[in-house]
Amino acid sequence: MRPLVVIPTYNEIATLERAVHGALAAHDTLDVLVVDDGSPDGTGDLADRLAAETGRVSVLHRMAKSGLGSAYKSGFAWGRAQGYDVLCEMDADLSHNPADLARLLSTLETADLVIGSRYVPGGGVVDWPLHRRLLSRLGNRYVRLCTGMPVRDATAGFRAYRLAVVDAVNLDSLRAEGYAFQLEMALRTWRLGFAIREIPIVFVERSEGASKISRSIVIEALWRAVLWGLRGPRRAAPMHPASWTQAAPTASEGDLEDPRQDA
Repeated sequence: MRPLVVIPTYNEIATLERAVHGALAAHDTLDVLVVDDGSPDGTGDLADRLAAETGRVSVLHRMAKSGLGSAYKSGFAWGRAQGYDVLCEMDADLSHNPADLARLLSTLETADLVIGSRYVPGGGVVDWPLHRRLLSRLGNRYVRLCTGMPVRDATAGFRAYRLAVVDAVNLDSLRAEGYAFQLEMALRTWRLGFAIREIPIVFVERSEGASKISRSIVIEALWRAVLWGLRGPRRAAPMHPASWTQAAPTASEGDLEDPRQDA
């Protein structure tokens, strides 16, 4: 296993170093890619220093803030080109415990996508106000109702994908940003028949820096969930958890249209 953890950043100088060192300590063969969107606070310069010091960190500098989905697509494309066979997502603000990467990666032995979930037994959230808890829980229930996907934390941003999943979902055709990007990736993965497992994590609200969530991000996730539920196909025949060793189907262009239509 050769995993890469993609960490998008915009003004995360206060926590990035701890997040990166925590990730590197979680797994001996793991590397980190920081995708920085031109942070004015010097996050990109810090990432360059960490790259020079560790030899296991790379940095992808982008000119301006372009969105979470765009950052992950760029990071995943870079990881594919460099020959990584597992691609992970993790926040830079320490809301995800980097030590949990070890559990994500070990669970990939029996899954194609592993999600660090707040809403399975043993998972939880720390220091969120009541309105944020309600928004997240009700939002995930809404997603399950619209799409039929049996994932309890479809908007979670702490994940590990086998490379075959990233290839099959067709990154170039993804349109969503923010939480909707996480939803779109999970839904395509599930509909293509890949095995998804959720493991419990405790999500801790960031103590430094500013949250990137906005009303437009929430609204995008809501309307896209309805659209995908109405337009999308049913789940394909489930594949063996080790399906990454076999030829996988590929999603077609468009918003979660049936990947089997052109077969």
